[in-house]
Amino acid sequence: MEHEISVPKLDFIRTIDEIVDFIRGVVKDSGALGVVLGLSGGIDSSLVAALCAQALGGDRVLGVIMPTSFTPKEDIEDAIELAKLLGIKHVIVDIDGICDSFIKSLGVDPNEAKVKMPLANLRARVRMVILYFYANLYNYLVAGTSDKSEYLIGFFTKYGDGAADFFPIRHLYKTQVRELAAHLGLPERILRKPSSPQLYPGHKLSDELPADYTVIDPILVGLFEKKLTCEEISRILDVPKEIVEDIFRRHIKSMHKRMNAPTIKDKNG
Repeated sequence: MEHEISVPKLDFIRTIDEIVDFIRGVVKDSGALGVVLGLSGGIDSSLVAALCAQALGGDRVLGVIMPTSFTPKEDIEDAIELAKLLGIKHVIVDIDGICDSFIKSLGVDPNEAKVKMPLANLRARVRMVILYFYANLYNYLVAGTSDKSEYLIGFFTKYGDGAADFFPIRHLYKTQVRELAAHLGLPERILRKPSSPQLYPGHKLSDELPADYTVIDPILVGLFEKKLTCEEISRILDVPKEIVEDIFRRHIKSMHKRMNAPTIKDKNG
């Protein structure tokens, strides 16, 4: 019998209740007073902000908007408008000056091809440092905004956006995130916005991934929930085998991002 591969449908009410209870429990158990998160104007951070506001109340949620000179104006506007819509606190911290200080101190040419990705990851880590500054300042926890799709393929910066105290939506595929955000009534402009990391000028999803998440998510379901081979997934989904194999390689290559740093004791058993 031929397998079927599809992203599981969410019970929206149950999913929201589970996440809200999870957020409340984590914050209560830690003794924190609230949460802080990076607010980019994208779908993941917008959903996490909405769920945190529902769980804790807007006065206990801080959204930090951290643009660069090449951050699209509409992303900043969307982040500000969302914060107002949700009734959460927000601050804007331009990270250009901080990153420029690193570039100057490191003595690198930012236009050199080989430093493009190291500087992209540096920006993500600068944002992490800023979030933890506010977390320390207010006795807040950092809420991570990564989803399951990004996590499984390693599409996040280690100790950058991959660093947080808890992850409210990391059990949801990207397509599920969009569906849940739509159910919650988040602004249409955010719902329609394509995924875009914006870690360097003109940075697009297609720069790094071989397909959109509407294609990637069913592949991930086939690989890690159905336990099918790349050949089987390719045939069932009618997706080139090269794309399925690419996604699987990304998972293997990024394994270190999902594991604690190894020690000699780990290696020796």
